[in-house]
Amino acid sequence: MYNREDPSTERGPHSTTDPNRQGQRKTMNKEQLKTQVCERIEQEAARILGIGRDIFAHPELGFKERRTAGIVAKTLRSLNLECREGIALTGVKAVAKGKESKAKVMILGELDAVVCPLHPQADPLTGAAHSCGHHAQITSLLAAAIGLAPFSKYLDGDIVFAAVPAEEYVELEYRQRLREEGKIEFFGGKQEWIRLGEFDDIDIGMMVHSHAGVTEPKFLIGCDSSGFIGKVIQFTGKEAHAGAEPHNGINALNAASLAIMAINAQRETFRESDRIRVHPIITRGGDLVNIVPADVRMETYVRGKTIAAVVDASQKVNRALKGSAMSVGAEVEILEIPGYLPLRQNAEVNGIFASNAESLLDAGCNLYGYELMGATDAGDLSNLIPFAHLSGGGFDGAAHSRNFTVSDEVMAYIRPAQVMAMSVIDLLWDQAGLARSIRDTDTAPLDRTGYIKFWQDFNRVL
Repeated sequence: MYNREDPSTERGPHSTTDPNRQGQRKTMNKEQLKTQVCERIEQEAARILGIGRDIFAHPELGFKERRTAGIVAKTLRSLNLECREGIALTGVKAVAKGKESKAKVMILGELDAVVCPLHPQADPLTGAAHSCGHHAQITSLLAAAIGLAPFSKYLDGDIVFAAVPAEEYVELEYRQRLREEGKIEFFGGKQEWIRLGEFDDIDIGMMVHSHAGVTEPKFLIGCDSSGFIGKVIQFTGKEAHAGAEPHNGINALNAASLAIMAINAQRETFRESDRIRVHPIITRGGDLVNIVPADVRMETYVRGKTIAAVVDASQKVNRALKGSAMSVGAEVEILEIPGYLPLRQNAEVNGIFASNAESLLDAGCNLYGYELMGATDAGDLSNLIPFAHLSGGGFDGAAHSRNFTVSDEVMAYIRPAQVMAMSVIDLLWDQAGLARSIRDTDTAPLDRTGYIKFWQDFNRVL
């Protein structure tokens, strides 16, 4: 069991965790390696906490994270790792080679912030703020690299460190322009990496997300999340004077109003276990009060716990939209936009993480089986490879709000890195047997070709 120490002070460059120090053992067992890696992360705690504070103070929105990406690349190169930059515009990727390459395990972090202009650390120009904790993901990713990179030759597989852009589904008009310019096809960063083949040779992936409002040192294991499809709807009617001759008009607002009621009439057909959520808004209700509305627009998500449930609910929503338009003689155009897929957790990888967390923190530190009603593009990746999406404490306030903050820097930045590093060692030790077994027995529902086709079928106008 690893015996943790207080990492709040930086130790000297000649700690016993330096693998290049004269007299360093040439061989070690797995538990000794875990101890060495965790001690190295603690040795570099001052540097790691500084990175976390810096990124927290300089938030950037998706596909624009150039400063943050530069910090990632600089840090990884300082560990003598070759970096690729500019993957899906701003992503960064590096590989620490093992003594053999029998498997590849990837640690991920997300580069982007959300829009929260009232946050104390918000960018005054863009409103971006790290009120979802992605800065902590990137910091713990780099901390894990700091710990693992010097020792990778003890492992029988490769470790991939990936800083991925644009998890937050925001600034859709900007991303639509990027798509029209041919710079991206999908609105999510991991979706783009899937399309580009960046995960094709990855056997297992893992990441740790912040859990807002959990201030104590605790990991949350085995969460799920919803998937969703986005819809942009335009009802087109016929203008007419609303007082003099409304009989000559076709009221598109009435069609939209009927559509909202028709969607509500479908709710009893949604199974509670599928966790369907449909939440339309009217973004344009007409032009002038004395003109029959002829151009009315709506947006909505259709969320659900499984792919099949989302597809079924989406078809019902489309039927409600089309029927409502037909009932008043209006036209309707439905633009469907690929959203994210539900999260598919790998129980075995979660178990490895939980066991290491319990060796690092106090007993009872793990909470299992909680629901996340939001969505993440980590769900998309999890439907292609074995994946663990964990959450960690050390954060106060509500997610995406002005009061979100780091309450325990060690728990936010250091502990996730140590637990992920120990889990990577487990997976890639002894001919990478655990990683290869998990990879070979996993039954992912999609491969890259099937994934792209699935979303292309929803990237359409009805």
